[in-house]
Parts: sequence; structure tokens; C-alpha cells
Amino acid sequence: MKKLRKTRLLFLFPVFALTLIFGNWHTLRAACEKEFSGYLFTYFTGNGPGEEQIHFALSLDGFNYKALNSSKPVISSSKISSTGGVRDPHILRGADGKTFYIVATDLYVPDMGWNNYAMIMLKSKDLIHWESSVVNIPETFPEKFGDVNRVWAPQTIYDENAGKYMVYFSMKQGDEPDVIYYAYADKDFAGLESAPKQLYYPPEDSNTKACIDGDIIKKDGRFYLFYKAEDGDPGIKLAVSNRLTEGYRLYSSRRMDRSRHRVEGSGIFKLNDTDEWILMYDVYTRGRYQFTRSSDLLNFKVIDDEISMDFHPRHGTVMPITSDEYLRLVEQWGSLKHLSFIAGSKYVKTNNVSFDVENKVIHLPVKNETDLESLDPEFSVCSFASVSPEGAQDFSEGAVEYTFEYVGTKEKYQVRASRWNNPVLSGLYADPDIIYSEKTGKFYIYPTSDGYTGWSGTFFKAFSSENLVNWKDEGVILDLKKDVSWTSRNAWAPCIIEKKIEGNYKYFYYFTAAQKIGVAVSDEPAGRFVDSGKPLISSHPEGINRGQEIDPDVFCDPQTGKDYLFWGNGYLAGAELSDDMLSIKQDTLKIMTPDRTFREGVHVFCRKGKYYFLWSENDTRSEDYRVRYAVAESPLGELNIPEDNLILSKAPEKGIYATGHNSTIAAPNIDQRFIVYHRFTYPKGIEMGRSAGYNREVCIDKMQFDESGRILPVEPTHEGISPLSVQK
Repeated sequence: MKKLRKTRLLFLFPVFALTLIFGNWHTLRAACEKEFSGYLFTYFTGNGPGEEQIHFALSLDGFNYKALNSSKPVISSSKISSTGGVRDPHILRGADGKTFYIVATDLYVPDMGWNNYAMIMLKSKDLIHWESSVVNIPETFPEKFGDVNRVWAPQTIYDENAGKYMVYFSMKQGDEPDVIYYAYADKDFAGLESAPKQLYYPPEDSNTKACIDGDIIKKDGRFYLFYKAEDGDPGIKLAVSNRLTEGYRLYSSRRMDRSRHRVEGSGIFKLNDTDEWILMYDVYTRGRYQFTRSSDLLNFKVIDDEISMDFHPRHGTVMPITSDEYLRLVEQWGSLKHLSFIAGSKYVKTNNVSFDVENKVIHLPVKNETDLESLDPEFSVCSFASVSPEGAQDFSEGAVEYTFEYVGTKEKYQVRASRWNNPVLSGLYADPDIIYSEKTGKFYIYPTSDGYTGWSGTFFKAFSSENLVNWKDEGVILDLKKDVSWTSRNAWAPCIIEKKIEGNYKYFYYFTAAQKIGVAVSDEPAGRFVDSGKPLISSHPEGINRGQEIDPDVFCDPQTGKDYLFWGNGYLAGAELSDDMLSIKQDTLKIMTPDRTFREGVHVFCRKGKYYFLWSENDTRSEDYRVRYAVAESPLGELNIPEDNLILSKAPEKGIYATGHNSTIAAPNIDQRFIVYHRFTYPKGIEMGRSAGYNREVCIDKMQFDESGRILPVEPTHEGISPLSVQK
């Protein structure tokens, strides 16, 4: 079978579910009967009425999930529980490879709060029909556990030595903390053979409070128990043992999860055909899930920017499944709502392809140089589907109808193509600074390299253009790990200035790293740049006790020839630069914070004798990240804030959000200024939650002024600007 790799799933195209399976039923059964090729995610959705029920979702790659049964439950809680609520479902493939087991918490929070007494055990041969039973712990084992008032988050694992299924879960007795226990299931998987025994004994000086949500995985003969610890720094901790039922020792007091918030409900699974594991967990205080990846089960990296779900899960688990099982689930619970395919043409901006589900319209944004009269999108679909027509088509007069065929079913979609010059850079970048180089006669953009969770990029690139539309990647110009001695982290928000010194051009590049501001120098606008060896700005200005030393902007006053540096997050500071451009004149430093809307990203320019100060308001992870401005009579003069000073903000009707952290450029010999800014990546960004703030793209639009010099509101567009011919 031709497997689908995650890197090939550029976007999701909603059609009938069978498109995800081979076009021939018999080929599928013969080739994929035992090979894992997808994933089943089982979960519940919340604490309210009707939300504590079992749901299923499917994924081909373990990263992109779509809910089954139109996001409705696949098993009714009223039929399988004693309370009317089912939470924390864990699913397991049996040792025989064809029997499936689910265990879950029997609890209806709206009536019971957080106290319950039972778990639910389910068994199935086909993932569709389930036999169930309720195990009430105080009633079943009254002598030892008659006072139990919490039975939470059961899971199952097969004990190879005992030849039995071990169920493990947390229980709370009286006022004692929650403890993780285990017991073996009976031969019918309808109850427990004997009273539970304690599975994990935390060390006396660590994790002595509640231990819940245990999740065991076996690797290289050892058993890894991930669980939620309530004391210390509450989060997911790890205990390890050579034996399944005893001997677990705390690996480390540090959290294994990578969140700064409270989390619970860890679930770990191995990616098919790889040596990597996914640890996911419920960030319940923030109403979202987080996914992390590891190759050793000890060190995990956040991969939220690679994950998509069309539902909001609570405490669930993922199990690899075969294509046969995948098809069976799809047939039972209807449309999966997506078909994976690629519009692989070099002219198509693949990251920005969008679709209209209801009207069955696909939009292909294409590059400026594209010939719309003869465009081949180069559609590549899954091996179990086909698409027609093939080859180049005429998109200049409107949509072209494409037919996607699979298992005797045909779906028709109207495919439109149009020239979109935004985003101007291919890929994820943010915080763009732009200059026009007199030396080369080209424009250059210097952005933050984006797409890194927590803004954790470590290098800077430059891009060049002769017309502001077609941009060339000039490569890495400064790498913190290789070129900077005083730090190696958080490469953010650079700016640059071209200076002619004694007849030679020099380029001074101011950059943020480790929440400090450095400076590097080069003889060429595309570098490579040499760091000065120490931060230029490394601490708060006097009187400032908040914010960060980030987001520099360098400015040469055209009326005096003096150079200035501005910076700040939560505050705005400015100072005149020394003659060598490598330090500031401390006696000129001034705090200039305009008002409470100032967050970061200052940019300064001069037009017709007025000095304009632009800044970004709100958090870059907010869809309402936006740009305001003030004016002054001199670079360090008093800032005057006009009424209605909001000049750049989201355009939801276009799917454009979080427009901010800008620079501007005035084309040589042309009375036209352009604003360069970033936004959430389109169209996926707005669905990514706060992770969209790490997945941004750079755009350029026109900036206009009225007769009095006021900046008019900028219209953010997908179309961008037309190619500019520079008048030299």
C-alpha cells in the first residue's frame, strides 16, 4: 500500500468518507488486512449535560483528526453507564489483534460533582457493536473499598506473563489522596477477578498528593507509567519499572508535559512505521489539547502547530488501526469530511489553498507570474481515488469543474484560481522589517523565522526583491547557535539600516535574542552578519519594571542625519545611537510609551516633516493583534495620538486575522508608502487557537494619507500590491 505521509497532507478536502480508502474494496482487504495505516481517537467532550459520552475520530497520519458521526457520540452513555455519564475512555487492541476493549469512568458531573463509584468495561469484535458492564467498586469489594468515593480514568494493558488483561485506575478513600490501583479483568472482560491492589507508591518526599490518570506503555522491556501528580509543580510525571505490576520508581520530579498550565489525562501512542511516540494531554484549564513528540519517552517536543482537529476533545486515547478497520468505522458512522490531496504546482501557494464545504468550491491562490489561461494545478490524490480533468486548464474565465472519483462514487467541485500576492514570502515568517538598498537597487525583508512553538527559532533569514512582489530567499544571515556568543535562543524581530561610511556601505542589523537586543554588521544587505559580541540592550531602562527588551527599530532622521534606536514590550524607549552604531547615548534615553494600547513592535518613519510612530496592540496570538499610531515633531519628541488611530486590523470576512508588527517602505522617487506586516497563516491560522501566534506569514499592502497627513485605515488584502517598477 502506498502510505500517506504527514508531510504530504498539505490541506484537507471535505468529501464523502470512502475517499480515504482504496478505490477497490478487494484490493484494500487483501493488502491492508493487518497493516496499521490510520488512528482511532476516542474521547469525551465536556462536563455539561450530554457531553460525557464516547466519541470517535479518525486520522491517517496521527496529526490531523476528523470526528465521526457528525461529532455526535458513537455509544450512548444512557445504555452503558449507571450514572448517565461516561468520561476518560481508553481503547486497547487485544492480544489476538481483533478484539477491542474500552474502559471508562462512570460519572455524571452535573449531578454528582467529582465523586463516583464505578467504571465501565466494554468489549467488541468490530469497533461498532459493544458489550458492556458496570463495575461498582464499593458494592463489589465492600470490606476493603466500601468507603471509596472516586473511581477515575481506568486503562487496560495486556499482561504477557499472566496472560490476562490488567485494568489500572485511581481511587480515593475517605479523605486520603487518590492512589493508582490495578486488578485483572475476568475472562469475559465484564468484571474484576479480585480486589484491586496498589500499583504505584510515590516516594515519601515527592508526589505525595493525588496520583491519577495513569497511562502505561511498554518500550524495550520496560514499563513507562505516565500519570498526573497533584503536588509540587502539578503535571504529568513519569515512573518506570521492569515489571508491569510493581517496582515503579519516579524517573524525575520534573514534568514530562511541556505546558505551563494545569494538565491531565495523558495518552501516549506510537506513530505507525516510525520509532517516535506521541504524548498528548488535556490542558483542561485552557480548554485545549497539547501534542508532543519523543523518540525516547523521556524528552518531548511540542508539535501543536502540526495538529488539527475539527472537534474539542477531553481526556481521550489514540489507537492505531488498519485500513480495513478504518473503512468499517467510516461506513458505520457516515462522512469523515475529508480527502487528502495536493495541488502540487509550483505556481500554487499550497499553504493558502482553501475550500468552501457547503458550496463545494476550492480556491487556488497562485503566484503573480502564473498564466491563468494554462494552469495545471497538478492535483495528486490518495492512491484509492482519482481526479479529472488532467493537465493544464483555462482558469482565466472562472471556475473549472473537477471530478473526484472513489469506489464508484463521484463528487464534483468548482476549482477557482486567482493571483494572490499575499503572503509575499513562501513559508512562515513574522515581524518583517524592510529596506531599499541603494547599493544593490533591491528591496530586502528581514523577518523572524516562524513556525516554532513558543517562538523558539534560532536563526534569521533575508529576502530580496526588485519589485516588492517576487522575493528571493537569500538564506540564513545570522545563526544564534553559530554566530552569537552570548545566547542561542529566541531569534525575534530584527531591523536593519544601510549606512554609507567613508564611501563604503555598511549594514547594521539589530535583533532580539533571549529577550535582549544585539547588533551585527555586514558589508552586504544579505550578509553574512558578524555579531558585536555582546548585547546592546540587556536590561530595563530606569523606572521600568515590566515588559521585555525586544522589538528594536532603527531610524535615521532625514532632517538631521542622526540615528536612533527604539525598542520595548509593555513600554516604549528611544535613544540616539552613538556614531559607531554599536551603542546608545545613555543621556538621550527617553521613555515614550504612548498609551495603554502599546504592546510592542514600534516602527518609526518621517514623511513631510512629521515623525510617525506605529505600534502593535494586544498579543500576537490574539486575532485582534493590530496597529495604531501617533505623531511627533522630532524623533524623541512628545507623541500626539490622533483620534481613530487604529490603522490596521483584522478582516474576518476575508479570513484575515492578527495583522500587526509592521514596518513600512517608501519606494524611491515615488510618493507611495507600503506597509509590511504579518498575519495568522491563511486559512488554517484562525482554527489553531493561540498556536496561530507561532504560525504567521508576511504581507504587503498600500498605505495612504489624507491631505493633513493622517494615516488612512489600511485594507488588508490577499491580492496584495502590483509589481513595482523602481525609478532610479
